[in-house]
Amino acid sequence: MANRLSWWWIVALALLLLAPGPASRLLFDVVGGVTLLIVALPVALGGVGLLAWFLLQRRLRTCAACGFRSVGSDVCPACGTVFSVVGAQGSPSAGQVSDTSFDARDLTIDVTATDVDKDASGKQDA
Repeated sequence: MANRLSWWWIVALALLLLAPGPASRLLFDVVGGVTLLIVALPVALGGVGLLAWFLLQRRLRTCAACGFRSVGSDVCPACGTVFSVVGAQGSPSAGQVSDTSFDARDLTIDVTATDVDKDASGKQDA
């Protein structure tokens, strides 16, 4: 007897889907909304998570002494090295990171060219 009841539900659902009317439109709207929610929600959560990850990466500081990464502190929680101390010559002290920025127009880079085709004796390969 349970098999006949299930066939009646299948026939009733088929008529509801095939018959043009407000009930079938409501059913299609509900199914479409649930499908959109199932598909769009993970995509939206993934996008929000990606933005949060990029914001967190910006705020992380890496300790030059031990390599530990931390957020929002002036002292490394692992080894106690101060992040923002600058040495006497304007460069960071050993094991410390500086937050100073340099203007690229004021800096000079010295480049030395070397010939890679010469062997150790100074003769050029044939």
